[in-house]
Amino acid sequence: MVSRYHEVYEGWKRDPEGFWAEAAGAIDWVSPPKTIFDASAGVYGRWFPDATCNTCHNAVDRHVENGRADQPALVYDSPVTGSKKSFTYAELKIEVEALAAVLVDQGVAKGDRVILYMPMVPEAVFAMLACARIGAVHSVVFGGFAARELATRIDDSTPKLIVSASCGIEPGRVVAYKPLLDGAIDIARHKPQSCIVLQRDQQRCDLMAGRDIDYAEAVGAAKTAGRTVPCVTVAATDPLYVLYTSGTTGQPKGVVRDNGGHMVMLAWTMWNEFGVKPGEVFWAASDVGWVVGHSYIVYAPLLHGCTTILFEGKPVGTPDAGTFWRVIAEHGVVALFTAPTAFRAIKGQDPKGEFVGRYDLSRFRTLFLAGERADPETIKWAENQLKVPVIDHWWQTETGAPISQNPIGLGQLPVKYGSPAVPMPGYEMHVVDDAGHEVARGTLGNVVVKLPLPPGALPTLWHADDRFRDAYLAEFPGYYKTADAGFIDDDGYLFIMARTDDIINVAGHRLSTGGMEEVLAEHPDVAECAVIGIADTMKGQVPCGFVVLNAGVTRDPAELEREVVALVRDRIGPVAAFKTVVPVKRLPKTRSGKILRGTMQKIADHEEWKMPATIDDPAILEEIAEALKTKGLG
Repeated sequence: MVSRYHEVYEGWKRDPEGFWAEAAGAIDWVSPPKTIFDASAGVYGRWFPDATCNTCHNAVDRHVENGRADQPALVYDSPVTGSKKSFTYAELKIEVEALAAVLVDQGVAKGDRVILYMPMVPEAVFAMLACARIGAVHSVVFGGFAARELATRIDDSTPKLIVSASCGIEPGRVVAYKPLLDGAIDIARHKPQSCIVLQRDQQRCDLMAGRDIDYAEAVGAAKTAGRTVPCVTVAATDPLYVLYTSGTTGQPKGVVRDNGGHMVMLAWTMWNEFGVKPGEVFWAASDVGWVVGHSYIVYAPLLHGCTTILFEGKPVGTPDAGTFWRVIAEHGVVALFTAPTAFRAIKGQDPKGEFVGRYDLSRFRTLFLAGERADPETIKWAENQLKVPVIDHWWQTETGAPISQNPIGLGQLPVKYGSPAVPMPGYEMHVVDDAGHEVARGTLGNVVVKLPLPPGALPTLWHADDRFRDAYLAEFPGYYKTADAGFIDDDGYLFIMARTDDIINVAGHRLSTGGMEEVLAEHPDVAECAVIGIADTMKGQVPCGFVVLNAGVTRDPAELEREVVALVRDRIGPVAAFKTVVPVKRLPKTRSGKILRGTMQKIADHEEWKMPATIDDPAILEEIAEALKTKGLG
């Protein structure tokens, strides 16, 4: 199939308002937009400013009304609890409407905020949609976040109510949520009026009289009474949710997502970018606490009339490295979207891909990777094992959907390893130096987006327009700063090499840690790796590589170091000054799979550091510190 990408992208550039007006035709509006973009509204302009709509209607009710009532909408698969459950669109509507009735009974109304502090259970999805149904603004906080982190989000969003659960389940342990929730409310200046708590059999909790409401009892009563709650009409520019960016310290940064532009963009991406049709099964193996979970577990698949998978488990250890293949085979998944770190974990446990052949993956068409840079070796391993296209794409919490992608629905373009391919409609990409001047093709620099941002991208931060300007728009006037470093090649392909904070300066040479990691990953014994810059009195910084070996591999550390150093010298050159390799059992990551390079660098440089709120396992940082000491660096 010849790709239509260039024709479609140029069509957007010629007439952006006409392009998004046509895309808006996929949405049911209460009152359709007459004005597509108002450049004078908001911080940089607003999309569909005169339209009204409801996101829950588009994600649920219209499918019930238009022939999908009996189609599975949501499939819950939880290897950590050994449970599975499927909900049709009609059943999803019943669950959402009953919870919406409970929220209304608690005084929650249009514009009120509701925090969701939930594990990966269907009730988390019901709660998001119930808020959308009544025009309330949800803010999902990753379940298990520390009490102080939850408290800062309570104070910033000032919720009327919190929906939570008694516990979350991690492989081998139960995480009690209720003490964290109670602790956060104690610390917070703002006090929510009530909490709805889902009791899980793995660990139940005591409910506080006068404040806490039993989820099952309240929702059950609403169902028994046959309660109905109509969808509340909201402005397209009204907020659907606020999502606080991961890893924030101090005052959290609340990314705002509106209703109208969000629906238009996500509905457009499902076929054009991901190549998935209504009625097919789509799986984003993320968490509803992250933007991927918002966009591609909940809203985009349901807006498009797909069946979406809600997975409570891990890529390895629940129970083995074949879990992903089991879910794909069992539920007929046609496309999987996950983080590269998940595949590196699978590859590390099953380097020969022996689990893949045990499952029928005949309906599976495409693998999408995003969240961390997808190194070429991981992509090649996945291609060889799965025999399907493996698509790296790039986006941010702030954008809510891909910035650059290899658009499967428009027709796949040639793959360039290490590149998330080409910019999507809505995104005019530039690479500039620190003074804001455009750099030559192939030259590393700051990746920026020409304003305005497209529909679905953040219009501002929650109650913080000035902070939004300062953080994203002030440094390069007329552009949105992605805070990523990379380059554009002669074919227009974008290469994202690292966060700008991860570009290291070695004796005056700006070098990408991502480029070095790419080389380390080529070593056949390396499952995962990370490169940081360590302070050096002579060169300013020198790179240090941390490597995790494949399962079953034992190597003499000195011999491994010689081989890896030789690889880097061969591929990048002596200018990299790469001489130090630190073998470790595992790398510190956020729960969304991002490697905590900044914290590792602070440990190596003996700087003061704070435990990241989003870290998956705090004990790993002690292991990193010990490994550095062993190398004489700690």
